[in-house]
Amino acid sequence: MSFESTLPLGAPELMRVSVFKRYLDELTPIEESDPQQLPPSLAQDLRRFAEHGRQTEPLEVLAASVRHLCNVVVHLQESQRVLPLTLFPRQRLAHCPLPLPELLRLPLQSLQVLHVEPAVLRPPGDPQRGLVKALHLYHPLPVLSWEFALRGAREQLLPEIAGYAAYRASAVLDLRPLPVPQTLRHCVRRLQRETTSLRDLAEWPGMDRALASRLLNALYLQAGLIVSRSHPAADTDRWF
Repeated sequence: MSFESTLPLGAPELMRVSVFKRYLDELTPIEESDPQQLPPSLAQDLRRFAEHGRQTEPLEVLAASVRHLCNVVVHLQESQRVLPLTLFPRQRLAHCPLPLPELLRLPLQSLQVLHVEPAVLRPPGDPQRGLVKALHLYHPLPVLSWEFALRGAREQLLPEIAGYAAYRASAVLDLRPLPVPQTLRHCVRRLQRETTSLRDLAEWPGMDRALASRLLNALYLQAGLIVSRSHPAADTDRWF
């Protein structure tokens, strides 16, 4: 497929959104048994996010991929170009045509999900070497999930941790590989010592409801969040 480049000389060649949408329109329906389809449990998980016509958010796809341990490629719209992000949750890696610093400089809150499908690329060390790309374009998934949680569009708790609950951070959570601002670092350390509700967390110094929700989502995706439905501090995530 040929398309006009939207990038400066020397930058990776990415498809235009208009060309990609035409490609999607030309796809023929796939039978339910086709192995190129997403696993039914993952597909159902993603469908619930898109109910009522709402756009699925990148963080929701990332969380579903991690939860189901499924390798997927999510095609993201960034301005007028399509950015493929391939997730390898078992290896805790992601592949992107952009170097990690450039990827993290993007306005993550503006990225939109265009399409999700099973991954074609393979992680480093896979026997299908022809499907393994340059190693410098494989990035640590924990760092990406942390950044998408804190800087992406979603300001509400992921459904797996929402509802009547209280929260505590795991005592063994290692923050060193993550870009954690000092204010949030203090909050995480306090969360490792005490259990709190979303409502109370939002009232801690430097926090509000949106940032508290983002932090809990980020900790959940690091497997660093303990959710209690029976703790005395448990409260609903509704906001009055």
